[in-house]
Amino acid sequence: MTEVQATATQIPVSELITMLTAISDRNYTLFRQLESAFVSRYGVEVWQEFFNFRLLPGLDKPSSNWLLVQFCSAGIVSVKKIEEDESHSPEKRKGAA
Repeated sequence: MTEVQATATQIPVSELITMLTAISDRNYTLFRQLESAFVSRYGVEVWQEFFNFRLLPGLDKPSSNWLLVQFCSAGIVSVKKIEEDESHSPEKRKGAA
């Protein structure tokens, strides 16, 4: 286990809960403030480890999609929700060729 991984596992659960609450409330401004405070306190590498392996896996699909839209919305004019369609699966395309 690296030092970054060890540090990320020692983050208090209260920090995770406040971030999950901001996401649940769809309050991106608060989430960004919490993210910024976290990075100031622990560093970027620990944030990446914490986000990818503790925060993100705890999100339900709608919350994960909402957060992705928030991350991307500054650079994307519109975001479409794309439903998985069997006709677009790789297996269906192989059979059609």
